[in-house]
Amino acid sequence: MARVVQKYGGTSVGDIDRIKNVARRVVSSSNQGHEVVVVVSAMAGETDKLVRLAHQVTPNPDEREMDVLISTGEQVSIALLAIALKDMGAEAKSYLGFQIKIATDSAFGKARITGIESEKILSDLKNGRVVVVAGFQGVDESENITTLGRGGSDTTAVAVAAALKADVCEIYTDVDGVYTTDPNVCSKARKLSKISYDEMLEMASLGAKVLQIRSVEFAKKYDVPIHVRSSFNDNPGTIVCKEDREMERVVVSGVTYNKNEARIEIMRVPDVPGMAAKIFKPIADANIVVDMIIQTSSTEKGCADIAFTVPKSDFAKTLQIVKNTIKELGGKEVKSNEDIAKVSIVGVGMRSHSNVATQMFSALAKEGINIQMISSSEIKISCIVDSKYTELAVRALHDAFELDKSVISEER
Repeated sequence: MARVVQKYGGTSVGDIDRIKNVARRVVSSSNQGHEVVVVVSAMAGETDKLVRLAHQVTPNPDEREMDVLISTGEQVSIALLAIALKDMGAEAKSYLGFQIKIATDSAFGKARITGIESEKILSDLKNGRVVVVAGFQGVDESENITTLGRGGSDTTAVAVAAALKADVCEIYTDVDGVYTTDPNVCSKARKLSKISYDEMLEMASLGAKVLQIRSVEFAKKYDVPIHVRSSFNDNPGTIVCKEDREMERVVVSGVTYNKNEARIEIMRVPDVPGMAAKIFKPIADANIVVDMIIQTSSTEKGCADIAFTVPKSDFAKTLQIVKNTIKELGGKEVKSNEDIAKVSIVGVGMRSHSNVATQMFSALAKEGINIQMISSSEIKISCIVDSKYTELAVRALHDAFELDKSVISEER
């Protein structure tokens, strides 16, 4: 007997037939003797519908009340699933985030989980019940309803699994695992049987949409194995787990891309100590996450050029902040470009293999793709390119590192 946490996303519970399909899968696991906790997202499209309703009232709805509003989507789906489970003969009980409780901070719309009280769930499991938990939501110290941000149900599921010391957290989606790249872009993309926490963290942060990054952080911190599977078939998926020797043999595990990037370049700022801090502090104060940063010597003596990237959703706001800042600091010009993409390669084997960067740059050069910016870590290399070359770059890198093959030679 195992203790299993299963998470089903919006597409998996998108209509009544799919909810019944999920219920059958849950009942099957329960009938095998497993203790089952199910974390459910709102039905597909429901959260967007609620957001649109709020913006019909006002362009700038109150953040606290937005969380009260959009958290109702999960209340519908957990109740429907519990009803379906009971109709199939299973003892089931549904809980909202504040009922268990899932404690968070007070950052409405992007709250972080600070703790989970597991007593109610453990008691129900002991009494043979299937527990159905609303994903994406929690409650702060003042008893305000909070939400965790898009993809937050993944984080809920892994956090619940950690609190319960579950044997595995199964994440059911509309894809049947983690692939070497987006199959919609590259027909040679191959499903991975397993991937390390660190690789999955990098891939999630670089644009892969299979798992929410905070869920992987939780999994790594509390050593919770994640099994990414499809809710529409019984095929084995991808296990996200601790790194092992076999993983190190593979130089590159995946290629990711992200078109949600914008580039800002500040020209000819005084090249003096503390200048970068003065530029980036107001950006940080606005809660804007800066990704890649490059500083180079300017054509003007005593000056430097600083280029960096931010999410496109923060581009306009960041550009205005920068323009206001350089007036005070003496910068000469600001350039910007929203028509870019970040293409990356990821693999724990990069730690012990040389020549990976050269191979990446050569593959892009062969296709006539110019690299605008480069950043790297132990297990990833990212390049900024013109967005029109995104798909070509992904396919070129996938071919260059032979990711369609299941085993890559150690001599590479």
